Amino acid sequence: MKKIEAIVRKTKFEDVKNALFEADINWFSYTEVHAIGQAREDRIYRGVMYSTDIIPRIEITIICRDQFVKPAVNAILSTARTGEVGDGRIFVSPVDDTWSIRTGEHGDDVLANKK
Repeated sequence: MKKIEAIVRKTKFEDVKNALFEADINWFSYTEVHAIGQAREDRIYRGVMYSTDIIPRIEITIICRDQFVKPAVNAILSTARTGEVGDGRIFVSPVDDTWSIRTGEHGDDVLANKK
């Protein structure tokens, strides 16, 4: 099992969400965050000056089986990329175990699609 954490532009979240659903990633959590990166420059968007280091971001957290990592990462990369500074980051790390609070089950089977 893996944990995928992606920080993407808030304006790209709907595209990323839809791409994840198409890649059979049916469960993830997200939160609004502020991230500060290496590039710090002022830009003008629709007549308003803003700094690239304070663009609102969405952090998406996915716990998935190993076979879903590549499709999930590819879905995020293909939809979140604008080619501009501040597109975000993706982090992948191992997950040792998981439990279902409702059933008490644990392990890889907890992530199976069950109704």
